[in-house]
Amino acid sequence: MSGKMPKADRRAQLLDVAHRIVRQQGTDALTLGTLADQAGVSKPITYNHFETRSGLLVALYGEIMDRQTRALADAIKDTGQALDQVSRVLAEAYMDCHASIGPEWHAIGAALRGSAEMDGYQRRMIEGHVAFFGRVLSPLTELPDETVHRRCVGIIGAAEALSDAMVRGQTSRDHAVSDLDALIVGWLRR
Repeated sequence: MSGKMPKADRRAQLLDVAHRIVRQQGTDALTLGTLADQAGVSKPITYNHFETRSGLLVALYGEIMDRQTRALADAIKDTGQALDQVSRVLAEAYMDCHASIGPEWHAIGAALRGSAEMDGYQRRMIEGHVAFFGRVLSPLTELPDETVHRRCVGIIGAAEALSDAMVRGQTSRDHAVSDLDALIVGWLRR
């Protein structure tokens, strides 16, 4: 068993192990018992942190989404204020983040669609991503905010599909970036 560590550190360790389980064995293999065994802790520790398998999947998804949002925000902070520049940087950062995570992001997302509670959580996380893109892109276009928001819903859907194809080897990173960039610019340029 692993020694006592602060709760936040233990949670981070458990999430790292959970990512590894999903990457190596898929989401079906991820249970709180399996997590406890592979992390070298007792089952009550994993239940204390996540309560249920659904809670663990939500925590994994949220951690990945937070990491991606930070990477996107960091990528654009030193970018100019032209739509072409921001679009390219967003597309590159989006694909790079998904490449670093691997296919487990989409596997966790699929597992989250298994119940109304998890589906609602995933929807809220995606809505947050849409809002982030809208805040970044609205000042760069003459389109009304409502139109930008609707188009960002489509942009995020396309970005998810392109990143899934990329991590599965169905398209290259460069093609995924170029296609997402072209979509953003094409939809937001007046």
